[in-house]
Amino acid sequence: MKKLWLLAVLAMTLVLALAAGCGDDDDAGGGGGTPAPDAEKVGEAKAEGDVTWCIGKDTTGAFKTVVENFNKENPKANAELLELPTAADEQRRLQIQRLRAESPECDVLGMDIIWTAEYAAQGWLQDVTDAVEARKDEFIPSTIETALYDGKYWAIPFNTNAGFIYWRTDEAGEQPPESWQAMYESGQKDNGVVYQGARYEGLTVNFLELLYSAGGNVVNDDATEATADSQETRDVLSFMQKGIDDGAVPKAVTTYMEEESRRAFESGNGTFMRNWPYAYALGKESKIADDFAVTTFPKYGENEGAGVLGGYNLAISAYSENPEGALAFAEFATSPEAQVIQASKASLPAVLTDVYDDPAVTKALPFAAELRDAVSQAKPRPVTPVYPQVSEAIYNNVFAVLQGDMSPDEAATKMNEEIQSALETF
Repeated sequence: MKKLWLLAVLAMTLVLALAAGCGDDDDAGGGGGTPAPDAEKVGEAKAEGDVTWCIGKDTTGAFKTVVENFNKENPKANAELLELPTAADEQRRLQIQRLRAESPECDVLGMDIIWTAEYAAQGWLQDVTDAVEARKDEFIPSTIETALYDGKYWAIPFNTNAGFIYWRTDEAGEQPPESWQAMYESGQKDNGVVYQGARYEGLTVNFLELLYSAGGNVVNDDATEATADSQETRDVLSFMQKGIDDGAVPKAVTTYMEEESRRAFESGNGTFMRNWPYAYALGKESKIADDFAVTTFPKYGENEGAGVLGGYNLAISAYSENPEGALAFAEFATSPEAQVIQASKASLPAVLTDVYDDPAVTKALPFAAELRDAVSQAKPRPVTPVYPQVSEAIYNNVFAVLQGDMSPDEAATKMNEEIQSALETF
């Protein structure tokens, strides 16, 4: 268990970075850009030549292992790892800096899934539709959606993530809650429900999990029109507001990010918790190790639960001087063998369905079956080049409702207006 705990801690920084999403709007590159329908399509993968992989810091050594294995199996190629900072906003800033300068330094870009549409719309990525289509059956279907923009695939899914409901079996029994409503009712009687309610990307994710479960969305299918001014949005905001008002959710949740939520749950200040999978291994090293379990998101009313995807995609830079070699590396890094290494050595959830049955993965991630279900149940965040602005419109207005500064009706209307304004800037 000590090894499992250490792996979880090492992976936690990357997990929280991908949950937190992008940096500020100053680096967005949006506002006046246009889609690139005529972007080059990568040819067949050829494992030859120099390839540089630019991605966040390799905290576990798993990325280096994949690079070393690729080079051993492909003597005509020479892949190198260029580590970027741990923080997602810094990774994005440095990648965009290179892309704006049309630098060929980075052949393969490790991108938070919410950057994919932005990069593609700016013409910074090469079309990898043929490569994705050829392997489509290998991937968990929800992960493929994160790489789709303007009818084409611009990246190959690399790792993924989806939230869990954690509950105290010594307080709420052995069976998970059947619905969000039942969970809040039980939480009101026991020690409450904790989640990420601070004003940041995590609150956007928590809100969208409820909204998707309620059958709503904040944009239409092609992300050209805001749809947040809906009854589903009002119902979810009212549900979240009532949770705080009637004591099912502690008011302190408006200051919680992932770690604050986890510590509250482990210290007995929460019967239920929404959090990412990394919290499982840490919980098993805590004083409640034998007193909690995890499950996928429950129903919201009569609708099936739905999560929100996190994770990273691998894309080929439009300025790569070796796109075929870059594609060969991206294919290798997303192969079953490499995915097993990522999952077992770095606790990074795999994008390939069958990897979750591998013995090395089930040993390192005892909740592998539940995690695969959670990823399958989840949906992407709005796929748009202006996602940072969309997310800000969501979390600012949800936070105002939780604080009692705005009614659900007012917040739904304002959220919709701000999202629409953001969409119209691109």
